[in-house]
Amino acid sequence: MNKEISELLYQIAELLSFSKENLFRVRAYENAARVIESYPRDIEELVKNNELKEIPGIGKSIEEKITEYLSTGRLKYLDELKKEIPEGLLDIMNIPGMGPRKTKIVYENLKITSIKELETAARNGKLRNISGFGEKTEENVLSGIQLQQKLRGRMLLFEALNLADTIMKEIKKNKEVKQVSPAGSLRRLKETVRDIDILCTVKKNKEKYIIDRFTNLPIVDKVLAAGTTKASVISKEGVQIDLRVLEELCYGAALQYFTGSKEHNIALRELANRKGFTINEYGVFKISKSGPPPSPSGKSVAGRTEEEIYALLGLRFIPPMLRENRGEIESSMDGRLPQLINLTEVRGDTHVHSKYSDGVNTIEEIADKAEKLGYEWVIICDHSQSLKIADGVSLKDMYRKIDYINRLNQKNPGIKILAGTEVDILSDGKLDYPDELLKELDFVNAAVHTGFKQEEEQITTRIIRAMENKYVHCISHLTGRLIGKREPYKINIEKVLQSARDTGTVLEINAFPERLDLSDVYCKRAKEMGIKMCIGSDAHSIGQMEYLPLGVYVAQRGWLEKNDVINTMNYKELKTEV
Repeated sequence: MNKEISELLYQIAELLSFSKENLFRVRAYENAARVIESYPRDIEELVKNNELKEIPGIGKSIEEKITEYLSTGRLKYLDELKKEIPEGLLDIMNIPGMGPRKTKIVYENLKITSIKELETAARNGKLRNISGFGEKTEENVLSGIQLQQKLRGRMLLFEALNLADTIMKEIKKNKEVKQVSPAGSLRRLKETVRDIDILCTVKKNKEKYIIDRFTNLPIVDKVLAAGTTKASVISKEGVQIDLRVLEELCYGAALQYFTGSKEHNIALRELANRKGFTINEYGVFKISKSGPPPSPSGKSVAGRTEEEIYALLGLRFIPPMLRENRGEIESSMDGRLPQLINLTEVRGDTHVHSKYSDGVNTIEEIADKAEKLGYEWVIICDHSQSLKIADGVSLKDMYRKIDYINRLNQKNPGIKILAGTEVDILSDGKLDYPDELLKELDFVNAAVHTGFKQEEEQITTRIIRAMENKYVHCISHLTGRLIGKREPYKINIEKVLQSARDTGTVLEINAFPERLDLSDVYCKRAKEMGIKMCIGSDAHSIGQMEYLPLGVYVAQRGWLEKNDVINTMNYKELKTEV
C-alpha cells in the first residue's frame, strides 16, 4: 500500500506541475511521495493509529488526502485534477525526457493526447516546428519512447525484492514447507526483473496443498495455471509469479538451473559434457556412451545442493550474483573467485541529504537512524548553492552546518557525523563552491545535475576537471541515468575511469533504486583498474537510508571485495583515507 499511496502523490505532483501550480506545493507532494515510498512501516497501520502526522514531510492537507483514499478507495482531489487535462497526457508525461512542461507545450501546439500520436509527430518532423523544440527534441522523444517500451513489464530490483519477500513469508507460514528460495534474475540481483520465480520443497504428499495456498494468497489477482507441483499467477501489481514444488533430491539442481543466466548455464553444461556428465534441472547424470546423442544414464550423481554440483565439476561454489559468464567459471577453476563484500562489513553511508537542502530529516534524526542501522559513521551530503530546485545550501549556511556537525559530534560519541556536500559540477567543469569552503569539509562528493544533453567530450571534460580538484573525494552517480526514465548522458567512461585512477578519486555506487549507478559492469572494470568505490543511499529521508543494501548488491555483481569499498573502513581509517 505504501507504493500505491506514493504513486498517487507523485501523480498529483505531475498534474500540479502541468497546471503551473506553485513549485513549493509540487515539491511538497514529491517529498511526501518519496518518504512514504521507503517508509519502513505500513501506511494503513499509521493511519489506523493516528500516527501519520509523525512522518516528516506529511502536513495536514496530505494527511487528509491519504486518509480519504484509504477510507474510500478514491481521492476526490486527484479526480478533479485529472478532469482538468485530456486523458492520455499523463502517459505522455511519464515518457523519459517529456515531463509536465513539454507535455503541455506539445498539447497546446499539436493537440497530441496519446503516445502513438506523439511518436507519429516526432517521426514526421512536426515537433521541430514548435518554438523551443528542434530535431534534437524529436530524437530525444523517440529515444524516450523506445526506452519506456524496452523496460515495459519489468520492475526495479527494489520492488521485486519486496514483492518476493512478501510471497515467501506467506509460503513459509506453512509448516509443510521445508525450503524456499527465489531463483532467476531476482536471485542474481539484476537491476530490473520481469518475472519472479520461487522454488520450494515440502513434506511428502503436500505439494498440491502448497500450490492451493499459493494461488489463494491475497496478493494474487489472476491464476494462469495450477497443477500438482507448479503454478503461475499474476499479482495485483501485474507481475507474473511462478512457484515450483520440487523433490529434495533435485532442489539444488533446479535452483542452479533456474538461477544462472543462459550464458552461464551453457558454459556450465559444456564443462559438464567434457567431464562426461550432463546437467539439467533434475540433477547431474553420467553420459551414456551407447549411441549418439549423449544421454543421461542411471541415477543423478549430484543435485541435492548447488554446492555439490559445482564441486563435482571441479569448481568452487559460484555465488548467484556472479553467474553471468563473465569469467566466473574460469576464476572458480583457478581459485580466484572474489570474497564478495558483505552487508555486515558496511560501517557507514557516504551520501545522505538533510533538511539543510531537500531532505526531510534533521541531522540528529539521520545520525540516530544510522546508529540504529549499526553504522559507525554517516556523511551528510547536501546539494550546493546553484541547485535551486533542490534547495541548495548557501555558503553561509554551509559554514553554519559544518560548525553544527562539529558540536553534535562532541555531544554524541555513539556515531560520527561527517560534514560533506554533493557539490554541483558546473557546465565548464568548475565546482559550485570555492576551494576555501571545500577544504573545510570532511567529504566532497561532486556530481553533474545540469546540462545532460551536452556532447560526450564536454561532459567527460567537466567530470575529469572536477576530479583534478584536490579537494574532491568522490564523483556521485557518474552516468546520470534513471532506470526506465532517463538514459545515461554521453560520457567516455574509459577516460573517466583512467582519470579516477590517476587522481585517486573514489567513484560512487548510488544505491537509490532508480539509479544503481555505477552499474555492475563498470564496477568490475573499476576494480580491475584499482579504483576505490563507495556506496551512498542518496537518501532524502531516513527511511531511504535502507536502500543502501541495493548498492551492496551492485558491488557484489561487480566482483567488489571489502577492500575495494571505503564504506567498510572504520571512522579513523576513513578520515585517514579521505
